[in-house]
Amino acid sequence: MNANDPGQPPISHQHGVESFNLEAPRIALAVGAHPDDVEFGCGGTLAKWSQLGCEIHHYVMTDGSKGTWDPTADTTVLVERRRAEQVDAHLRLGGNGDDNVHWLGRVDGELESDVAGRSEIARVIRTVQPDVVLTHDPWKRYRLHPDHRETGRLVCDAVVAARDPHFFPEHGLQPHRPRQLLLWEADEVNHIEDVAISLATKLAALEAHVSQFESTMKAVDEEGLKDFRNRMTSRMTEIAEPFGLQAAEAFHLMSNL
Repeated sequence: MNANDPGQPPISHQHGVESFNLEAPRIALAVGAHPDDVEFGCGGTLAKWSQLGCEIHHYVMTDGSKGTWDPTADTTVLVERRRAEQVDAHLRLGGNGDDNVHWLGRVDGELESDVAGRSEIARVIRTVQPDVVLTHDPWKRYRLHPDHRETGRLVCDAVVAARDPHFFPEHGLQPHRPRQLLLWEADEVNHIEDVAISLATKLAALEAHVSQFESTMKAVDEEGLKDFRNRMTSRMTEIAEPFGLQAAEAFHLMSNL
């Protein structure tokens, strides 16, 4: 796997890992640049927590309108299809349905880290009141896709804004301070989540994103889909093996927010 594969590239060293397996939060908010990014980045962790009683929320920054290699595709139809796929994936991870899937609605590939976006993410954090927020690592070196970088930056800025009362008082909402921030695609991994019990659920949630089979997953037929499942399973196994686990997801954990 290379540095620009989605979600969970293998970690090159383990000496920086300091913690394992957060206590399942009451509420978790996962913020992805596109439909399917959350499933790649932390689907196993969300599924595990959901099994333990956590209320999970998705927040998707862009409309996914560039998520096809077909130059003749009707992007309006694609956007609606990807919205439906994201809700399906959320449900497969154990979510409560459409009300727990939030959308910023920016155009795919054109996301910018601006004050308006920071405000909207802070509003959702204050409304949902998550104990844990999960998103892309904005400091990931050599990360090619701009939406991934900008999403991480926006979320980190919004966590600060959501906790402090003089940011965006026009929300009319009480400040909220999450306990922890987990960054996937982490440049420096320091935290591991054991996802052996939820790996199959992660794969099922990824497979809800049927529109991405050809492009992101390189699965144009059943054999290709089998190869995709094997690649994902191998990746989770590679992350897990140095720690005596069967399947794992890797993050950079930030606490004391």
